[in-house]
Amino acid sequence: MSDLTGKTAVVTGGNGGLGLGLATGLAAAGADIAIWARNVEKSQAAVETLRKHGVRVEAVACDVGDEAAVVRATAETVEAFGKIDCLVANAGIASADRYVDTSLDEWHRVLRTNLDGTFLTTREVARHMIDRGEGGSMIVLSSTITKYGAAGQAAYAASKSGCAALGRTLAVEMARYRIRCNVLIPGWVATDMNTHLQADERFVDSTTRRTPVRRWATPDEFHSVASFLADPSLTFHTGNEVIVDGGYTIF
Repeated sequence: MSDLTGKTAVVTGGNGGLGLGLATGLAAAGADIAIWARNVEKSQAAVETLRKHGVRVEAVACDVGDEAAVVRATAETVEAFGKIDCLVANAGIASADRYVDTSLDEWHRVLRTNLDGTFLTTREVARHMIDRGEGGSMIVLSSTITKYGAAGQAAYAASKSGCAALGRTLAVEMARYRIRCNVLIPGWVATDMNTHLQADERFVDSTTRRTPVRRWATPDEFHSVASFLADPSLTFHTGNEVIVDGGYTIF
């Protein structure tokens, strides 16, 4: 595992699910962690869990789709930790509506968190990193849904495709500032966000049979992935889509 001692990482939506798994990997590698999320009680529970790794961990209340909230969270984090070395833009929500039944409000609700939130958080942290002048790492979360079609997932698919494109753009534009950006594309992971899918035996069987390793992942399998992508020594690794899906998208 990479050594992130002395580094500070922000993980949006890091109080549960895959976000907490990524935050745990960063903390285990020695990074101090700022959790940005809306649910204060859930965030505090995550803070207590992460502190067991002997690093500093703080929760910052933040709705990533609210520009003023993101600006404030960035300032609070920099004031508390002195800097931000790594951002994991993980916060996201899903929707499951037939395309013809998807309202404009629902479309905007999903894109506000997933795409607007990724734009706002990466922009504000990029501003800080550029001003600081010491480079940094960004990890933008996308989805395997960008590689195939999925009924009932129009807003989610559009938002995650946008995140992947944004990540590539950041990699190119931020390289001159020694800021790396890679896109993480996870496959099926057993988290609270998809509990309803895990309860559907036919769906689990179908997706498992399409996954060569014949199972879903768990959040702890992303610990080393997070520390690798955040590793400041990997100065030539940027603009990459890192797919961790058990072979789902190539099968």
